[in-house]
Amino acid sequence: MSNLRLPKAGTIEVVPSILSSDFAKLADEIAEIESAGVKMVHLDIMDGHFVPNMTIGPPVVAKLRQHDHDLVFDCHLMITEPARFIESFAEAGANHMTFHIEVTDKPEEIIDKLHALGCTAGVCLNPDTPVEAIEKVAPLCDMVLVMTVHPGFGAQEFMPEAAKKIIRVREIVGPDIRVEVDGGIDPEKTPIVVSYGADTLVAGHAIFSQTDRVAAINAIRDAAK
Repeated sequence: MSNLRLPKAGTIEVVPSILSSDFAKLADEIAEIESAGVKMVHLDIMDGHFVPNMTIGPPVVAKLRQHDHDLVFDCHLMITEPARFIESFAEAGANHMTFHIEVTDKPEEIIDKLHALGCTAGVCLNPDTPVEAIEKVAPLCDMVLVMTVHPGFGAQEFMPEAAKKIIRVREIVGPDIRVEVDGGIDPEKTPIVVSYGADTLVAGHAIFSQTDRVAAINAIRDAAK
């Protein structure tokens, strides 16, 4: 289990999502993005139930952790039973886990369990879910994730109305909790979501569709200034 933590709130962080990377050379892909100075990598965990796609589980996370000791593993649990699996992901090397509010009526218990495991905790909103669904638990988290696409697949179109929920989320959590945004983020969309209050920018297609991943990351950073 790694003891890395989320960067302290107040900095803009670009977080590459490996969903759009070349899975045949995943360790190399992560090494390349790390050379750009990123502090976090976004791991999309899909179970084929909550979303119509399947990706990686704890064994893959554990293998990646053997190759990397410095990146925060930001695991986005797009699964129907997060409480059942968070211990396995923590043991595999996940540092932060975000679960979906849509799958649980006991979010406080999941947050408490994540903290007890030594991980930071996040809660996520789908585009169709109102901010009110997380209003009580968001302040208990270390980061809140706002989806600006429907979860399950990469390279989707950014949803402007969903992004506007960032404004209300930031009002709820204040300046000391990170607000992450995921879905269609590129240099064009970055200034919009940053102006709303997002400080943690997940980008997959905008980075891994480019030959020069480092330049793609820097382009998003520059757009956030």
